[in-house]
Amino acid sequence: MSGDGTAAEVLALLERRGQTLAVAESLTGGLVAAELTAVDGASRSFRGSVTAYATDLKHELLGVDGALLAERGAVDAEVARQMARGVRRALGADWGVATTGVAGPTPQDGQPVGTVHVAVAGPREAVAAAALRLEGDRAGIRGQTVRAAVKLLFSELIATAEAKDTEQHDEF
Repeated sequence: MSGDGTAAEVLALLERRGQTLAVAESLTGGLVAAELTAVDGASRSFRGSVTAYATDLKHELLGVDGALLAERGAVDAEVARQMARGVRRALGADWGVATTGVAGPTPQDGQPVGTVHVAVAGPREAVAAAALRLEGDRAGIRGQTVRAAVKLLFSELIATAEAKDTEQHDEF
């Protein structure tokens, strides 16, 4: 399947595979979940989301390491990875997606506005992450983050399908 990686394409892939998705959001405040649930039939694959805006909730609800949060703050690639793994476990999903970053108007945890991390955790516990440096106002940064998270998930879904196809073709 080739496409732009829209929410509809992601959900169609998940449904075809019989897999599910959960989302952990910080700076996007539920916008990724809203993008996904705007698609007809989303409930066939989308399990739910956790909006862990406060740093302590990232630890308490999603299992992000407290020492990591204390040392680096919430705007960090490893925090995004742990959020993705944590929401996957907490909501019993095959896939987990996470967003964390600074939408503005002021810096956070020593990170400038536009610093964003998105991550995807898959069924094999592998986690892909992307560090972004986005420009624009608060709404623009949040919107770009939603698109980046959905596209990263789409890429990972495609990559795992291709890897599975390769594994099947290599068997004799």
